[in-house]
Amino acid sequence: MTQPTPVLSVSVVICTYTERRWTELSAGVAAVLGQLKDGDELLVVVDHAAGVLARAQAQFEGCRVEANTHGQGLSGARNTGVDHATGDLVAFLDDDATPGEGWLESLRAPFAAGDVLGVAGRVDPAWEGGRAPRWFPPEFGWVVGCDYVGLPEGGAQVRNPIGASMALRRAPLVAVGGFSELVGRVGTLPVGCEETEIAIRLAQNDPTARVLRAAGGTVHHLVPRDRQKLAYFRSRCWHEGRSKAVLSTLVGTQQGLASERAYATRTLPVGVLRHLAAVGRGDLAGAARACCVVLGLLTTAAGYLSARTSGRVT
Repeated sequence: MTQPTPVLSVSVVICTYTERRWTELSAGVAAVLGQLKDGDELLVVVDHAAGVLARAQAQFEGCRVEANTHGQGLSGARNTGVDHATGDLVAFLDDDATPGEGWLESLRAPFAAGDVLGVAGRVDPAWEGGRAPRWFPPEFGWVVGCDYVGLPEGGAQVRNPIGASMALRRAPLVAVGGFSELVGRVGTLPVGCEETEIAIRLAQNDPTARVLRAAGGTVHHLVPRDRQKLAYFRSRCWHEGRSKAVLSTLVGTQQGLASERAYATRTLPVGVLRHLAAVGRGDLAGAARACCVVLGLLTTAAGYLSARTSGRVT
């Protein structure tokens, strides 16, 4: 008689550092608590912010609140969460993202296959003001930490999980030393690549392992007005390029830029043509989106070359 597959337990980790996101953090905590099953847990990790730590410890019930004991920044905070996690899986949710119904199960389910080491969830933007700026090209959704044109469909393998919604097996994550603190966001500095770096390192440690995209459960990631400005778009692209330079140093250029080559040579040129075609249909903002695709690519490339030349990421 076939034995039933055991249900894997999940430790959900939300990292936070500022009271400015308290409303979103509270909504995320409440939504996660409503989706936990027996054996699951929620950990809120506060990144070197004593006031936020005290408030969270006083107000949040049904979860554990821990102070980041690693270096300041998102990678260190996530590693603190992993240190305290007891689940078979560790799911990560941003402090300004709210999961929809079925989110946790959509991340848990693909791990029924033993070779799945990670799952990347769907992240939809919640634009403050109700809609994206007309100049913003959807090919650059990653600039605001969300899904973007060019991502594969659900069930496909991915290399770049989005940190606002992802899950990893805890044991392999611990075995490779957790997230690298050489990459990743610190406060408001718009750097990144820590999710890509850990996914590559897990794959290097076990070449048979897979990271899959799960598009069934959605989180709604707040995009505040200050991230809807062209200046932020340029800054985020610049720092992404510099982060990719550090990533390439850590894991090798071939693996560090494998997905980016296809994105730059296929997705973005098609996007430019699509946005220009929209002008002919009366959408004059299509020209601005086409220009921003080119601007984003050139700025990211410039950031990459700058970091490769200087050997610095900040």
